[in-house]
Amino acid sequence: MALNEIRSVEDQPFGTFAPQGLIARIIGWTRCASGSFLGRKLAFALRRLGLNRLKGQPVDIEALGAQMRLYPEGNVCEKRVLFTPQYFDAQERELLAARIRDGFSFIDVGANIGAYSLFVAARAGRSARILAVEPQPDIFARLTYNIAQNPFGTVKAVACALADKPGELTLFLDPANKGESSVRILRSSNANSVRVPATTLLALVQSEGYERIDAIKLDVEGAEDLILEPFLHDAPEALWPGFIIVEDSRGRWQADLPALLESKGYRLIAQTRLNLVYERTTS
Repeated sequence: MALNEIRSVEDQPFGTFAPQGLIARIIGWTRCASGSFLGRKLAFALRRLGLNRLKGQPVDIEALGAQMRLYPEGNVCEKRVLFTPQYFDAQERELLAARIRDGFSFIDVGANIGAYSLFVAARAGRSARILAVEPQPDIFARLTYNIAQNPFGTVKAVACALADKPGELTLFLDPANKGESSVRILRSSNANSVRVPATTLLALVQSEGYERIDAIKLDVEGAEDLILEPFLHDAPEALWPGFIIVEDSRGRWQADLPALLESKGYRLIAQTRLNLVYERTTS
């Protein structure tokens, strides 16, 4: 959907696109599927059937503890969250949830439609501070809509890219997966691009008045090193995140990010199919 189409749909109150009939049953079945090989195979087959039945329409539903309007066609994140949230970064979310406490501060870089931000908000209470950073205009519109459907009051959406210096940069967009955007050229030969404002992670957290960061998630399709490397070099140690989930883009990083994190006192505590999870063990 184009941005103007998304805005037209967003004029409809939440619940307008609640799943009905066969779609509701398919979503129920896929969400109940086990994590076994056969369970996943069945869930993914049913998910394909559900996508075909939806024909590009959104769905209003609760997922990960929050209300969301999801557009599963053309965005892998939304497809996973709608049909199979139990598989969506399950180990990462379990580790993150175990560390949530009063006053929790979380920064979601590459927030997409807010799955991580709203997951944290649903568990962190009124004293939490959550920044959801998303540069892509149409995805940002979905993010802000989803935030507004929930009573948490702790999530702030920021429409910009993060990089190694402030200014304006080109964001490359994958037409087959709207959630895949990067300041680095994507593998897709059909990638479109858009100019977006950019800042550094340090400038962002300082402008927002953060005194500490309990956890951060970075999913920016291979540009994670452009964000974290200068931050860890320039930021005061008090601002270094205690817990980091970073998309595993080691084949695309120009810096040796794992070595840098280790040198700063971080320990790799989990490696999943998509992400690396670090925790700082020294102060």
